[in-house]
Amino acid sequence: MTPLEILLGQLRLTALRERLDNLLDEAAKKEMNLREAVQFLLEVELASKTDKRVKMGQAMARFPYQKSLDQYDYASQPSVDPKQVRELATCRFIANAENVVLLGPPGVGKTHLAVALGREAIRHCHSVLFISAAALVASLAKAQDDGRLDDKLIHFAKPKLLIVDEVGYLPFEKRAAHLFFQLVAKRYEKGSMLLTGNRPVSEWDQVFGDAVLVTAILDRLLHHSHVMMIKGTSYRLKEKRKSGLLQNLPSVEEGPRPDSTK
Repeated sequence: MTPLEILLGQLRLTALRERLDNLLDEAAKKEMNLREAVQFLLEVELASKTDKRVKMGQAMARFPYQKSLDQYDYASQPSVDPKQVRELATCRFIANAENVVLLGPPGVGKTHLAVALGREAIRHCHSVLFISAAALVASLAKAQDDGRLDDKLIHFAKPKLLIVDEVGYLPFEKRAAHLFFQLVAKRYEKGSMLLTGNRPVSEWDQVFGDAVLVTAILDRLLHHSHVMMIKGTSYRLKEKRKSGLLQNLPSVEEGPRPDSTK
């Protein structure tokens, strides 16, 4: 190993160290001057470090799959405002500790948008964790049983963006609802939450089984929030309907009512 390669290793410029000869040859072929060559080498190193950071962040986020905003079919879901999505993709809502709530019937792309926005958050150097509502409350309940609830609440309060998927698909037991409230309260005005759900918030008392508790949860979730109400039919069932396979199955067209956040 040459003295230059040793120095690059000590400075943790691993991409430059591993590709030094090829990169220097490329700079020479392009007849770069010294300033241009230095900038070129540093850009290569920065791109490598960014790629590694993003991959690590995505692994830690535990997304169920990888989706991007470019892959979202806005034409099939005209109720989704691309301008609003682009604004959310800037991640200013995370910097301001604001929440995002995506509501709509199954199959309209709520989880797709949640994952895509989570990936954008990682690209903007924010820590992200993705978890289903059922898995979240199960984890909190187990921690409480084991006497580790405070530690688990800290764990879920740590990411700058916590994505909770499928709120409302299954009703919460009373203890689970209180545990969820504790987490919402702990993150309030400190970290952002992104929730997806299939029921309007006006029906969340049926999910949590306690109107007073729901009021306390919504008071904190919606105080600083962006609510997106998606109307439409399921991506997953659209082609099946066209084929006539599901002709007797009613189509879910309506999303949450416009007044659902009042």
